[in-house]
Amino acid sequence: MNDPLVDPGADDSERLVEGALRPTSLRDFIGQDRVKDQLRLVLDAAKQREHVADHVLLSGPPGLGKTTLAMIIAAELGKALRLTSGPAITHAGDLASILTALQPGDVLFIDEIHRLSRPAEEMLYMAMEDFRVDVVVGKGPGATSIPLDLAPFTLVGATTRSGLLPGPLRDRFGFTAHMDFYDPADLQKIVERAAGLMGITADPDALAIIASRSRGTPRIANRLLRRVRDYAQIHGDSTVDVASTDAALALFEVDVSGLDRLDRAVLSALVKNFGGGPVGLSTLAVAVGEEAETVETVCEPFLLRSGFLARTPRGRIATARAYVHLGLPLPAGAGQLTLTDSQDAVPG
Repeated sequence: MNDPLVDPGADDSERLVEGALRPTSLRDFIGQDRVKDQLRLVLDAAKQREHVADHVLLSGPPGLGKTTLAMIIAAELGKALRLTSGPAITHAGDLASILTALQPGDVLFIDEIHRLSRPAEEMLYMAMEDFRVDVVVGKGPGATSIPLDLAPFTLVGATTRSGLLPGPLRDRFGFTAHMDFYDPADLQKIVERAAGLMGITADPDALAIIASRSRGTPRIANRLLRRVRDYAQIHGDSTVDVASTDAALALFEVDVSGLDRLDRAVLSALVKNFGGGPVGLSTLAVAVGEEAETVETVCEPFLLRSGFLARTPRGRIATARAYVHLGLPLPAGAGQLTLTDSQDAVPG
C-alpha cells in the first residue's frame, strides 16, 4: 500500500484540519503569485462592473490549494459558495437541482470536474453559457422538455487531469489557472503559518527541513508538520527542533529528497530488477506489488519532476540521479537521455 504520509490526496478527517488552516483572502494566500495576480485582476474587474465573474478552471496536482482558492474567490466576491464534486453528480437531475437553488452571483465549486457524467456535462454547457437548463420530464414520445432560467452564477471547476476535460467544457471557462508546485521558501512560510495557528513551538531550521521534504505540496507539508509535532510531544518536550524532525521523518521513512518507501521501491525495482529500464508501467507496478494507476498518479509525477525517472517511447528508465540516491554504482550511459528519448512514452 502507498504511504499516506506523502500521498497528495486527503481524507475527510484531514480536510477538517485543512479547513482550520486555510487562508481566507488572496492577500493571505502564500505562493502561486502568478495565479494570484491573474485571479485578482479577473475578480476586481467583475466587482467594478458589478457583474458576475467569468467561470474559472483551477488545474493542477492534488494538494496545491485549488479548493482553498475556490473559497477565496467566493469570499473576495462577497457571495455564497456551494460545493460539490464531479463523482457526486451522477445524473443530470442532480446538477439541475443544484443549479436551480443558486442565488444571483453565487459561486458553485465542482471538484474533480473531469469526472462529471456525460449527461451532466451536456447540461452544464448551456448553464454556463446561457444561464438556463432544459429538464426533460418523462420518457419516449410523451417526454416533455421544460426550460428553466437560472440566476447568473460563477462556476469554479477544479481538476487534477485537465486533459480529460472535453473541449467544449474547457472552452466555456473564461479563465484557467494552472497551479504549479511550490518552492521550499514558500512551503516554509506555509508551515510557519500552520505552526503558529496550531500553537506549535518550532525551530525555523526544523520547519525548513519539513518544507524541503514536502514534494512541493502544502498538504504534505502540513501533514508532515503534524507528525513531527506528535513525535516531539511523545519523545521530547513538544518543541519541534531539528533532532525531533529528523527522527520523526526517519520513523515515517521520508528521506532527504522527500521519497517514501514506495518511491524507493519503484526506483529499486527499476534499477535492480530491470537494469535501469526501459520497462513498461504495468510491469513495474507488478514488481512493487501496486496498481499501475497508483504508481502512475502517486509516485511517477514526483520522480519525474525530481529527475529520478524518465519516460521514453520504450518505457520508464532510471536516471543517474536514481543510482546515486540508492547508493549504487552508475552503469555506463545511465541517465544520458537524448531529446528523442525524453519525450513522453507509450503506456506500459
